Amino acid sequence: MKKFLFVVLILVFSCAAASAQTVTGSIGKGTVERGKTARGSVVLNIPGGLHVNSSRPASEFAIATVVKVSGASGIRVTGLTYPKGKNRKFAFSENTINVYEGRVSFPFTVTVPASFKGKTIRVTASVRYQACTDEVCYPPKTKNITLTAAVM
Repeated sequence: MKKFLFVVLILVFSCAAASAQTVTGSIGKGTVERGKTARGSVVLNIPGGLHVNSSRPASEFAIATVVKVSGASGIRVTGLTYPKGKNRKFAFSENTINVYEGRVSFPFTVTVPASFKGKTIRVTASVRYQACTDEVCYPPKTKNITLTAAVM
């Protein structure tokens, strides 16, 4: 019975660690003008003790981080960029793997048409990542968010 409880506790803590990442973001300072562009960003926050594979992990077995950003109602989203990760060596791999740690920002540009009639723009973002410790990787996850900004 004690072994069973121990295994259950390990599974619970493992699942909690794997989903501990948060995804947030913003567009400009919360406002954007009609007919103009604004910078936006999607932010992946990775707790200490964990890392996620970068967009280019340099390992055929590592699942890369993928960020997708799209606008609705004629809002154009362009220029999404991925930051460089850190090359780290792990006991389970012969070569280094490029990873993200801590707070990682993925900037992009939003263009609001001059003819836009609404008062608010909405941009959806999807972040697919694989979280790992120094010893084990968890199944990949996808987190979705909606970013908004007032149109002036």
